[in-house]
Amino acid sequence: MLPRKILVINVARFGDTLLITPVLKALKEHWPMATLDVFAHKKTASIIENLPWVNQITPFSKKKAMWLKYFSPKQYDLALVYGNDDALVDYARRVSTLTVSFSNNPGNDAWCTVAPPKQLIPAQQERALLAQAVGVNITDWHLAYCVTEQERNFAHRFLTRHNLQNKRLVGFQLQSFPAKAYRDWPVSSFKAIAYRLLEHYPESHILLLGGVDGKSTADALASELGSRVTSFAGVLSMRQNAAVMSHLSLYLGVDTGPTHLAGALGIPMVAMYHAFHPGRYLAPQQHAELIVIEHPVKYADASREEPMSKIDVDTVWNAVNTLLSKCPEIKVSE
Repeated sequence: MLPRKILVINVARFGDTLLITPVLKALKEHWPMATLDVFAHKKTASIIENLPWVNQITPFSKKKAMWLKYFSPKQYDLALVYGNDDALVDYARRVSTLTVSFSNNPGNDAWCTVAPPKQLIPAQQERALLAQAVGVNITDWHLAYCVTEQERNFAHRFLTRHNLQNKRLVGFQLQSFPAKAYRDWPVSSFKAIAYRLLEHYPESHILLLGGVDGKSTADALASELGSRVTSFAGVLSMRQNAAVMSHLSLYLGVDTGPTHLAGALGIPMVAMYHAFHPGRYLAPQQHAELIVIEHPVKYADASREEPMSKIDVDTVWNAVNTLLSKCPEIKVSE
């Protein structure tokens, strides 16, 4: 098989969009002369902007797929479809010579189906199964994100405006998203870590990250902790937030999209995972400065009701201190 045009459809949240970046890189390396287009959710498509392996990014949706398939000619040699939505698969089958997707249905010459894993496997390896079905092997599991020079300049101006240049910047991601709030570590525990961190590393400044949903929580904690903590939750766009995050000396967060982003940016990080979503399956891979903290309850016994407070403050502090003590120098904004 030697495709000239490849389509990847991934209509998903932004963390799940980052998880396909090793696949995108492998496809382009395997077929360097092919054009690689990505259809993604309109709210998360920007996460893969400027990646060197992607030729075009198009905002897409299941609803759009349902009516566009009647007007779109066959224009791709190969399409990989993530998710199990029939509308997306039907569209891909209409526009591509060969479609690869997860399904328990038997495939044929024009539709290669891959049975979903019956047991949990790492999320990145699960996504790689579609590429492997057409002979593309993956060994580089790093998540990928590209901060542009313009965005770096924005971050420098932003940090300077807030008098945060020449500070050791530590980012806290307090919350996941409302539908999975059970993955959130108690704010009181983050507060305890903040007090220890500012005592042991007095040149540090804590940035509270997050979107609009977490703004009130982050603002309240920043107000309580004082001038060495600043909340940027709900203030910046996703790409602006990523540019600022690239200046962090350490990231501490729960299982959510910005944690995948921190992994893609290569930031030293401590990531906490709920028992129902173990880090051994979801954490960024091949990250040299990542400490994964698993919930103490075993996955086999887990339910969503297990409180994250079972991850104790001392365990998290030891991980934070380990990473900061390895990199005592301040990450200077340039």
